[in-house]
Formats: sequence, structure tokens, C-alpha cells
Amino acid sequence: MSSRRAKRMEKHHKRRSIGALNLVSLMDIFTILVFFLLVNSQDVETLPNARDLQLPESYADQKAGENVVIMITASDVLVQGKPVVSVADVEQQEAVVIKALEQELRSQTDRLLRKDAAAGTPDREVTIMGDHELPYSVLKKVMASCTAAEYGRIFLAVTHNEPATSGLLASAGI
Repeated sequence: MSSRRAKRMEKHHKRRSIGALNLVSLMDIFTILVFFLLVNSQDVETLPNARDLQLPESYADQKAGENVVIMITASDVLVQGKPVVSVADVEQQEAVVIKALEQELRSQTDRLLRKDAAAGTPDREVTIMGDHELPYSVLKKVMASCTAAEYGRIFLAVTHNEPATSGLLASAGI
């Protein structure tokens, strides 16, 4: 026979133990969430963030892809974030092709785009990010250097100009 204290403790424990937490359904939810994020994360393609650049606006329909990125700031021309030549030097030079930029683009082809290099010139892609107030003469020389480095597709990064998707990055192919 149980004592009065033992009965009271047994009754107290029955009230406190509502039930154990079932982790199986919680694990199922998290598994589905992980698969959803894995499948949808492959569609996201972004360009590097440039705080001092204000991209021009356009109605481009094509999303930015992952390829070699040339960023033209107020002072420098950068390839994949690495400074190559200053904008002042580009403006002063007479030649249309920027030799330092061409060499850096060729080295990027050897390093990053091995499968595209094997595919040939028409399939190699480069994206140019420049401020909306960038002089056309500088842009023209950068584009000529891309062509000299055997890049077949040149894209210009722009801000998508539609009310529903304002602020998204897109690219306009040339």
C-alpha cells in the first residue's frame, strides 16, 4: 500500500507530464524547408554591390548572370574587384584598346572561364558596371578592350525600371 505522500506525488507528476514533444513532424517540416531553400537558391544571381555607382535605368528583361564583371568607378576600372587602370589614364590615352584591361581579361579567361574558353569567343560573357554619368569615350574603350580580349557577349548592368521590380539588377546584352 502506498503512503499518502506517495499518492500525492504520483498525482502531481501525472498533472505535470502533459506529453512528450513529438520531434518527427518538426523534423519533416525542417527537411522540406531545407529542400525548398536548396532548390530556389540556385536561381539567385547577383552582381557585386557598388555603393559609389548609380547604375542607369532600363527596361531590360534579361537577369544578370555569373560571368566576369568589370566595374568602372569614378577613379578606377576594376576586374572582379581588382583595380586594373585608372579612369584618368583611360581618358588621356589615344588608343581605343586598353592594354592592361585586355591582359587582365585574358588572364580571367584562363583562370575562371576554362569551359567557356574551350567553347569559343561567341559564348564568353562579360558584364560592365558603370555609373550613369560615365563618359561614353571611357565606356567605348572598355568595350573595345573586351572585344580585343575575345569576349563575344558584352552586358551592361542597369537598374530595372518597372514599378513592381524597382531596384533589381538586370543586364542589357549588346
